[in-house]
Amino acid sequence: MFDWTDPQTWGPALEGVTGIYVMAPDGVPVEPAFIEQAVEAGVRRLVLLSTLHAEEIDDRLFAAEGLVRESGVEWTVVRANWFNQNFDEGFFLPAIQAGELVLPLGDIRHSFVDAEDIAAVAVEALTGTGHIGQTYEVTGPEALTFAEAVAQISEATGRPIHYKGTPDDYRQASTAPADQVEAEIAYFATQQSLGDSLPTPTVDALTGRPPIPFRTYTRTATWPTP
Repeated sequence: MFDWTDPQTWGPALEGVTGIYVMAPDGVPVEPAFIEQAVEAGVRRLVLLSTLHAEEIDDRLFAAEGLVRESGVEWTVVRANWFNQNFDEGFFLPAIQAGELVLPLGDIRHSFVDAEDIAAVAVEALTGTGHIGQTYEVTGPEALTFAEAVAQISEATGRPIHYKGTPDDYRQASTAPADQVEAEIAYFATQQSLGDSLPTPTVDALTGRPPIPFRTYTRTATWPTP
């Protein structure tokens, strides 16, 4: 079984592989040694999952982009916006279950994207033609504030769920040490300074179908009970 933190597992996972989708878990860096080993093992195409505005907000993923671009083999970077599934499967779920999401991002808009659409783009980039050396920004079909997104989840689940979006809200809600909270607020302030994230045509262009609307996601997701 492949484990990012265990180089002993890399070799067996790379045997006979010519193309790989590189997706490191949150907070885990893409090790240069892994990319080097992959190329030496015969990998000839790398598709990396990154994030919008990586150079401004995520040093880890921006470094990973540099690794695949400098790998000497075919590469494509897929820069995705916030995943829809963060709400029902990821780190927003406890807040959604508690009925209150607190995030210091105010009312800027985000083009939330479904993981199914990201996967479809990644498959096309990995197996199709015309994607070598491209950086694709992958988004959903609309730009919503977190308040609007949470309201749609509330409607779909039939439960009251609220959003609070100021730094003071975040300070009051957090139980982390004060210096950590301020560092997180500064991180989100950088995101907020980038302004609204508008939809891109990437999903439609690469898959031949429109991206999944956020409201469709809220109505088809399985929402764990609190």
